[in-house]
Amino acid sequence: MAFSAAPILLTCPKGMPPFLAQEVRALGFEAEEMTAGVLAHGGLTDCMYFNLHLRTAHRVLYEAWRGTVADPDALYAAAHRLPWEEWFAPGAPFTISSSVRTETIRDARFANLRLKDAIADRFRARTGSRPDSGRAASAASVFLHWQDEAATIYLDTTGEPLTRRGYRLAPHKAPMQETLAAACLIAAGYDGETPLVNPMCGSGTLAVEAALMATRTAPGLLRTGFAFRHLAAFDEKVWQSMRAEARAAMRPAPAPISATDIDPRAVIATRENAQDAGMDAYVSASVCDFRDTPLPAEPGLIVMNPEYGHRLGGEDKLAALYPAMGDWLKRSAQGWRAAVFTGNLELAKHIGLRPSRRIPLWNAKIECRLLLFDLYAGSRKPVG
Repeated sequence: MAFSAAPILLTCPKGMPPFLAQEVRALGFEAEEMTAGVLAHGGLTDCMYFNLHLRTAHRVLYEAWRGTVADPDALYAAAHRLPWEEWFAPGAPFTISSSVRTETIRDARFANLRLKDAIADRFRARTGSRPDSGRAASAASVFLHWQDEAATIYLDTTGEPLTRRGYRLAPHKAPMQETLAAACLIAAGYDGETPLVNPMCGSGTLAVEAALMATRTAPGLLRTGFAFRHLAAFDEKVWQSMRAEARAAMRPAPAPISATDIDPRAVIATRENAQDAGMDAYVSASVCDFRDTPLPAEPGLIVMNPEYGHRLGGEDKLAALYPAMGDWLKRSAQGWRAAVFTGNLELAKHIGLRPSRRIPLWNAKIECRLLLFDLYAGSRKPVG
């Protein structure tokens, strides 16, 4: 069955829709920003394209049905009428996830169960057998959004979230998600044409994502498991052609990308993750205090994700870090741009530099800010 043009919901955390919409429009699609995602339109091939190329999306959800359901029985009836046997590949297992906020159900797992039963019973009625349940990494995937009496059933063409690129195999403490790192870089205006320096690099996610952007590497090239592969309309030749086109667009990074950390374990993790992503030729990592980080002669972007007291310890030990960051940027990085991502708005005040922009972003449930600075003589401001 061909998938005709329908709404496609591209999900992402709060704060990221403007940057996801920027990506979608750059790919040639119209985009409508929402609170936690972007709405586009297209068919299955477009869903595959989004999964391959988008850096800030978490899931690509193809709208299969939208309507009103008053209770779980109404959900079952609506789902049972849908042609699941035409949508799923023969023999494909399936999995269900959901976001449910309705007074008729206290536990979302019951909604999942009713939807699962509807799909299985439809298969049994039409084919004589029912499909098995599976894991998101190896199954057709269905997502239910049900709020009050408004329900939408999506075919989740992604499966495992896109933030799981597949390269971050060597984690360090409190690692940044890949999609969030990409959003920070896009928000900072990074295009790969000028040097990027990442002090306090942690596991190197910012540096690796920068390398992927600089080399024009589609992030979906790094993984093979997508839920759309378990749909009946999936065309392997189209997918391989799409991947080949993406590979042909790659290039060597035109400017250096360097990462530093005072912790040797972080530098080891950065090197391993860069290698796993195929970016080790473009990411250099070395052990040093952030104040000793060497800067290329040509100005570019400094991007930093310092500790900010959540999960990693209290604020006391960080009280001197933020002023020191500001002093180093002011003294050593004139002519550069800087982006500082932090979840501690009080500590951020002690950087002592005037940000040109303060961009709200969320790291899980932590409200954060991406602070952008244009560094020039006299940009230091007094703290107090």
